[in-house]
Amino acid sequence: MGAEPIERKEDLEREVFLLSMVNALSGTLQDVVGLKDAEGYISTVGERIGETICGAYRNSSDNGEIKPDDLSYILTDLKARIGGTFKVESEDSKTIEFSNTKCPFGSFVDGRPSLCMMTSNVFGTIAATLHGEARVELLKTIANGDGCCSVLVHTDGSAGGGRRYFAYDD
Repeated sequence: MGAEPIERKEDLEREVFLLSMVNALSGTLQDVVGLKDAEGYISTVGERIGETICGAYRNSSDNGEIKPDDLSYILTDLKARIGGTFKVESEDSKTIEFSNTKCPFGSFVDGRPSLCMMTSNVFGTIAATLHGEARVELLKTIANGDGCCSVLVHTDGSAGGGRRYFAYDD
């Protein structure tokens, strides 16, 4: 007879396959080019995805616009849609602090801190689009074994730490 059927269907579902592929790609990048360069490659992907997502929210709005005040809603809604549990811990006119206890990459993020550049770049790209520039600080990450994520988004890119992002005109 041939191969035995896989008993647990979830072991070979599309999502598990795609997450396994992302995990293997990020791990290969980290091993071959090092963590810093892997973060750079993944940052580029995150920026492109951030632009696409920002456009999708803009297209779904009644008037084709999204406002700077929509930022915290967009970022938490986005993460909820892809399986994260990001929530706003505090917010003022210049800073939004997010916490998260469930990574959209699940256990596939373990040991893959370069994947956190997806969050940084998607958040940074969207925040910069709405505010002109922004900074994103990843204070804690599940990928680094912290057990949770703590992310600060500075809507004034000239202040705060972390990575700086700028809005680009089309």
